[in-house]
Amino acid sequence: MDAATSPPLTAVITGGDGDLAKSISDELKLAGFEVLAPGRHDLDVTNAESVKSFFATVKQIDLLVNNAGVCRDVSVVKMSNEDFDQVVDVNLKGAFLVSQAVVKIMAKQRRGHIMNIGSYSALSGPAGQANYAAAKAGLIGLTQSIAKEYGARNVRANCVLPGFLETKMTRHLLANDEWREELTKTHALGRLNTPQDAARFIVFLHSMQNVSGQVFQLDSRVRRWA
Repeated sequence: MDAATSPPLTAVITGGDGDLAKSISDELKLAGFEVLAPGRHDLDVTNAESVKSFFATVKQIDLLVNNAGVCRDVSVVKMSNEDFDQVVDVNLKGAFLVSQAVVKIMAKQRRGHIMNIGSYSALSGPAGQANYAAAKAGLIGLTQSIAKEYGARNVRANCVLPGFLETKMTRHLLANDEWREELTKTHALGRLNTPQDAARFIVFLHSMQNVSGQVFQLDSRVRRWA
């Protein structure tokens, strides 16, 4: 089957209602992908039956972007079990359930790429984000384990830390000028990344066929190696 008759590449983006998901979808479509970007009403990543039902109809998948996420920021002593469980269930267990379903398809195809949307919080452990930081740190471990388990089947896994983006989830925080100024001071370039730039990187990373098991930070916050 030559390029003229090959089916188009197919991508699935979870959390499809979010601003980053929409930017990723736009860039992938420009690159020739067919894109499925289900919102929670179509794919609840925390529900194993919802995941099973959704992917039962997907016959080919070349790229999965685990983008579904949620924050419930509060100090440890005030954090409820529900606050902790929901954040871990969506950000970590949800990525696991979806990856588990997708990797079976990819292993059979002997090609595919799982890209997990992580967070700088996994590296820095901010105050008030014990649940979110723990979930995103776990996501890095999940990424690397999948890369090692399925590399022999030509399945790749990488984790992208897009940076603090101005999206629906963060816009209320960035509306505080003083808080925004303090945040940008932590960036060497004094500015934030954008959903569009993060999306362009994701499309580029997918084209790098020899890269797997890696973590990519996309902003200018400089951290110590050890």
